Amino acid sequence: MANVVVIGAQWGDEGKGKITDLLSRSADVVVRYQGGVNAGHTIVVDGQVLKLHLIPSGILYPDTTCLIGSGTVVDPKVLLGELEMLASNDIDASGLKVASTAHVTLPYHRLLDQAMEQQRGNQRIGTTGRGIGPTYSDKAERSGLRMIDLLDEQLLRERLQGPLAAKNLQLQKLYGIDPLDAEEVIAEYADYGRRLSSHVVDCTRAIHDAARARKNILFEGAQGTLLDLDHGTYPYVTSSNPVAGGACIGAGVGPTLIDRVIGVAKAYTTRVGEGPFPTELEGSLSDHLCDRGGEYGTTTGRRRRCGWFDGVIGRYAVEVNGLDCLAITKLDVLDELDEIQVCVAYELDGQRVTHFPSSASEFARCKPVFETLPGWQTSTADCRSLDDLPEKAMSYLRFLADLMEVPIAIVSLGASRDQTIVVEDPIHGPKRALLSA
Repeated sequence: MANVVVIGAQWGDEGKGKITDLLSRSADVVVRYQGGVNAGHTIVVDGQVLKLHLIPSGILYPDTTCLIGSGTVVDPKVLLGELEMLASNDIDASGLKVASTAHVTLPYHRLLDQAMEQQRGNQRIGTTGRGIGPTYSDKAERSGLRMIDLLDEQLLRERLQGPLAAKNLQLQKLYGIDPLDAEEVIAEYADYGRRLSSHVVDCTRAIHDAARARKNILFEGAQGTLLDLDHGTYPYVTSSNPVAGGACIGAGVGPTLIDRVIGVAKAYTTRVGEGPFPTELEGSLSDHLCDRGGEYGTTTGRRRRCGWFDGVIGRYAVEVNGLDCLAITKLDVLDELDEIQVCVAYELDGQRVTHFPSSASEFARCKPVFETLPGWQTSTADCRSLDDLPEKAMSYLRFLADLMEVPIAIVSLGASRDQTIVVEDPIHGPKRALLSA
């Protein structure tokens, strides 16, 4: 497998957890490189549903080392809850490692996140309210706390004193929220430090030790390309870099260590929160995709907005991530449709455009240009090879590969591990196949 980055090629929620779980079978090390508890992924193993927010899904394999990298922001209360959940399901998570330099989400981060979102009113972003943005803000302002600070109560007291006083003032004066008790916060987080101390390590050194030992490393991103802080649909984005380049910064490795990048995209498109969404559907079709796809957020439970596959943002994701291949998920959700539309371009102020506009106001004015493909109207849930797929389903996949200009190497047809086709000869579009011939 070599060293692989797995990223979301849309607005997140593409099914990365299942694909990461699949690839973890061949990985020696799995590294989560950005994001926090605002992300979540659901894995179904033998009918058992496991929901994780911080811990990489590779934890389900006993011989796989799982690392939470420096670019991740860690809510220790949630992390301990996940460890307890895994233990209750007889899953050994003692091998989990957390970067000593990963920043910590504190109670005032959550309070500020929720208060600021409420204050935005009609201009709200759609944040999960889990404190991620304020945690990254403090990191950039150099007033944040890191996991290593929790391991020494006296150091924690010294490091927290100034930021907590400033945040209490902000909470009181700007938002009318009661201040936090410093001693209670110190005692709570010192306890977290004691309970997590065996997991805290120099994560970057652990990754490079694994690389020198020629072990296979899988880098796992959260959210998706269009939520990237620099390259997404700003300001309706997350506070970190989910794109493939974020793996280098968040894990502390150079780009020469990465061998390939796999993008994950649904066979349609979804989005959580606010912001433009050109292919968004309403009414019965949206309800159909939502209900069949179980489109409710792992973290918040919010209903996801659903729409047709958007090839414009797909091609953009291929470019900014340098994708080698795609994993297409939830193809089975389209099984009952008599026809399927795919966005191949936008109409912007009367002009046809095939690129993703960097201007938020322009993107909001984009109207989708669709091509219509026939549906296959038969179940694909039990298909286990490409030969099992209906020809019209294969035509749809070839169309997506051609549109995205990248081969499809994995097709997912349901939530369970076995509902997956790993393609030995990746699916190319008709144009690519013609050129290859």
